This record gives sequence, C-alpha cells and structure tokens, in this order.
Amino acid sequence: MSNIKRMVITALFVALGIVLPIALHFIPNAGSVLLPMHVPILMCGIVCGFPYGLICGILTPVLSSLLTSMPPAAILPPMLCELAVYGAVASLAMSFLRLKSKYAKVYVALISAMLSGRIVFGIVNAFIFRVGEYSMQIWVTSAFVTALPGVAVQILLIPVAIFALQNAKLIELNEDKLN
Repeated sequence: MSNIKRMVITALFVALGIVLPIALHFIPNAGSVLLPMHVPILMCGIVCGFPYGLICGILTPVLSSLLTSMPPAAILPPMLCELAVYGAVASLAMSFLRLKSKYAKVYVALISAMLSGRIVFGIVNAFIFRVGEYSMQIWVTSAFVTALPGVAVQILLIPVAIFALQNAKLIELNEDKLN
C-alpha cells in the first residue's frame, strides 16, 4: 500500500474515532463500556502499519477532545497514552509476528495491543496522572470489568471488519508479512 493511501486511510480512521463516540453518546457510559474510539485505532495499526497506527492513536483522542470534549481533559492524558500504544503495538506486531495464518496474526496483534494499552493506562495513572488515588482494583475494574462489552466488540468485530474490507479490496494487508 502506498504512503498516500495509508495517510488517507489513517485520516478516515481518525474521523471514525471522533464520530463513533458521538454516535453512541445516547448510551449511558458508552465511552467506558463500549470503547468506541479504540476500534478505529486498533484497526489503523493493523491495516496501515507503523507509524500510522501510532499517529492515529495520538491524533484521535486529541482532536476528539478539542472538537467534542470527549474524552474530557482530565481523562485525555492517560487515554492518549493508552491509544498511542494500541496503534503502535498493533502495527509493530503485524510487522514482526511470524505466523502462518493471517487470521491468527491479526488476532495476536489485536490482543497484544489491547493488553499493552491497558497496562500502559494503568501504569501512567498509578505513577503519573493519579498518584495516590489509583489502585489495582480501580485498574482491573475500569480496564477489564466495566470495559468487558467493548473488549468483546473489539475481539469479535475488528478481525471480521478487516477481512471484509480486504475481501472487498478496500484495504490491503501485506501478504509477505502475513505468511
């Protein structure tokens, strides 16, 4: 895929990351339960590679916060770190994993990015942004219990969407990296 195409797709994922939370705003706590901003960033990392996934993970929450006040300024810094890690790890995992199945590769990259982002979210909250008021219980509750529906959506929807877009020839996955 050309760099221009990657930039355009990244811009589309950034826009989707801004619009999805707005579209789900009528659902109480949709942001923390369904994680709508996470989906396009993870997809961008898997589809566009590095550094596009990282850029998407940085731009999406910043632009969304500036344009819609979602996420709120108090939540933006740790969320920015989490989403940047999602985009970076998903893209790097796709580049460096050597698995025979492209399906397994996408799932392993996705789950690696999701776990890495949540770990970073917990670390930056505990040691930088919410020192003394953040605990392991708060982290587990927010990152896994409350977010369980969003995690399920990510694991079920993202690979299906990626392969549907690939089959429709709207995106390309580098086959050399998938085999």
